[in-house]
Amino acid sequence: MNSSFLHKLFGTTPNKGVQPKEAIAYSITGFGQNLICTIIGSYLTVFLTDALLFGAEGVKIGAISGTMAVAYLMLGTRVYDAMNDPIMGSIVDKTRTKWGKCRPFLKWMAVPIALITIACFCPFLPEKATSSFVAISVIYVLWSMIYTVADVPYWGLSTCLTNDTTVRGNILTVARLVCTLGAGLVTILVPIITDGVTRKYKMPDPLDSTKLVLDPQYISQNAHTLKWTYFICAVVCCVIALPMFFYGFKNTKERFTSTDKAPSLGHNLKLLFKNKQLLLIVLSGVLGGARMVYTYTGGLYFAKYVLKNEGLFALITMLVVPGGLVASLLVPWLSKKFTKKWTYIIVHLFGGVVMAIMYFVGYDAPWKLAVAAIGLVLLGIPQGVNNIITYAMIGDTVDYLEWKTGERGEGICFAMQTLINKIGMALGAFIGVFSYSWAKINPAAADGVYITPANEQLLWNILILSGVISMFACAVPMFFYNITEKRQREMVAEIEARKAENE
Repeated sequence: MNSSFLHKLFGTTPNKGVQPKEAIAYSITGFGQNLICTIIGSYLTVFLTDALLFGAEGVKIGAISGTMAVAYLMLGTRVYDAMNDPIMGSIVDKTRTKWGKCRPFLKWMAVPIALITIACFCPFLPEKATSSFVAISVIYVLWSMIYTVADVPYWGLSTCLTNDTTVRGNILTVARLVCTLGAGLVTILVPIITDGVTRKYKMPDPLDSTKLVLDPQYISQNAHTLKWTYFICAVVCCVIALPMFFYGFKNTKERFTSTDKAPSLGHNLKLLFKNKQLLLIVLSGVLGGARMVYTYTGGLYFAKYVLKNEGLFALITMLVVPGGLVASLLVPWLSKKFTKKWTYIIVHLFGGVVMAIMYFVGYDAPWKLAVAAIGLVLLGIPQGVNNIITYAMIGDTVDYLEWKTGERGEGICFAMQTLINKIGMALGAFIGVFSYSWAKINPAAADGVYITPANEQLLWNILILSGVISMFACAVPMFFYNITEKRQREMVAEIEARKAENE
């Protein structure tokens, strides 16, 4: 690819500072990372409810239903994992190696992440439900901790490559697009594969002969096939992702890292609470955790049990792509025109309005589904903007923290981005499985009726209304965020001037 085009794309300068080769390597690592993250985030719950049949009626884990046990596992593990992020951020800030503080983790953690991801979809778990649930719970908690060890430094690396907010924003724009591509491939292909391999176990829907549902006599064969299908998909994702971590490690360079005495966790936490602009982003991210719940397992359950074709989940996620792609490409222009703050606020208020219209229109007629499809395309706009702009804003808060305290704290600051992501995944998985339970879906129904029409409506209401509330709520804290692009450049200039005086 033409080097001048790449320099223009990233805003870099030939032979000075960060180079396009590094930005591309950084993005490729994100692609691999998202293959792994998405196979877990989107399909582990379905593996548990429909392949291991924890979602079947009558299955108990202790005193609660198997479905709610899965819901609490998803929520509890992710919240616990999110609380580990500040600890990992502090470890990153304490790390001192010849490779830097962030890059080494890409090298050290690639193999452990791949192995524990594959273990999450192990098809050899004990047959007894409680024993199987305990085993998968331990594996999943370990996965969340190991994944954190690579995830926090990966995003922190963006601030070590460059301190130019425009260049950093361009790098993150491309990286997030590539990450979205990786996640999108898994999201689209896996349900198409699982629908295809289990189609032989399906029969015409008793209520609508144009649709297919699982034949009750093949429930165990279907579950067995699903177990192995998800396992093979996980292996393929990890085999592809593994070399991408090493490629990112080898082809990037850290330029802006502190060489001062390594800070303690307590000191880093104090720094965190001094960074009020970052805390506003965190609050917004937590409030917005359910804005895209339909792209998690809840959306897959809706496609599988209401639309009677889990392969349609691929279409649901693909509809979001055009709007997300256009919005992602426009983030640098929108940020320059309206600032990051107002771009973020406007697109989320817009998303809330779109979802409210979808809720009132409904889904139970072809024209209503057409409106919902248009809504999904438009919802790609806040998703695309959010996927990029929060990383850029957190990068700015690293500069803000250095301007305010003299310390950068890349690890602890970007630990908040991974915390936001994990809270979103926790809420997405919990709401999805909770709606599965509340709608009384039974994947092992002997009569072939897995959900009633009334509960189909209930499932829709939960998925859409949670998004409406979350879209509006996440915009509120950002009204108080005050780092503009102009102010960031002024802060960087002041920091450089201080450093020059102390030399």
